Amino acid sequence: MRIPRNERVSSDRSVGEPERKCILSGEHAARDALIRLAISPDGDVHPDVLARAPGRGAWIGVSRQDLEIAVSKGKLKGALARAFKGAALTIPADLPERIEAALVRAFGDRLGLELRAGKLLVGSDRIAENARMGKVAWLAHAADAGEDGSRKLDQAWRVGREAEGSGLQGLRLPLDRAALSVALGRDNVVHLALTDPAAADRLATVLNRLLAYLGRADATGQAAANRPAAQPAVADDAADSTLN
Repeated sequence: MRIPRNERVSSDRSVGEPERKCILSGEHAARDALIRLAISPDGDVHPDVLARAPGRGAWIGVSRQDLEIAVSKGKLKGALARAFKGAALTIPADLPERIEAALVRAFGDRLGLELRAGKLLVGSDRIAENARMGKVAWLAHAADAGEDGSRKLDQAWRVGREAEGSGLQGLRLPLDRAALSVALGRDNVVHLALTDPAAADRLATVLNRLLAYLGRADATGQAAANRPAAQPAVADDAADSTLN
């Protein structure tokens, strides 16, 4: 599914941000572009997508598909063993699934915060009205949103931003209306819009990591584009910079 090209919400914030090294690819990227794996005192490996868990951790910047390959071939186990100097670790078989669930939950939580702050709009009529007035900074549609309804909102957004003929259109999210409705505690959430560029930029942190993990890293022009995509490669080297 193609991710549409839209205008940037803000400048690239990766400049000057702390960098970490992916233990699988060996690539360096801003912390916010990678996913932290936390290690419990008992050696259990679990996702820490908000990077808040205490203790030591390691960082990955590959897609779910590449992570699954790394797990099945023992490369993740080897990379973690090198990063943690041979410490005994337990890697759950469903770690890739757990990471995706954690990223989806973090994205939903961020949407909920923006909704409570009054920055997030839901409902086609309300979004269309604000879009035509030039008050929409970010627009998105559920994975199962109808093409006709999405197209009408995209057009209203272009009119409001004086961007007719530019191809500007809302982002097709990797969540369907049922998942969005559960996340926001609302019925039938199909279309979403943010009225504040800063809110769109905040959403970029979690959204871009989710898109990259799902292999949809090219979110050019939307808020998610403000985070560099991790390289979906698998390598064998690791370094102390992978740890927290």
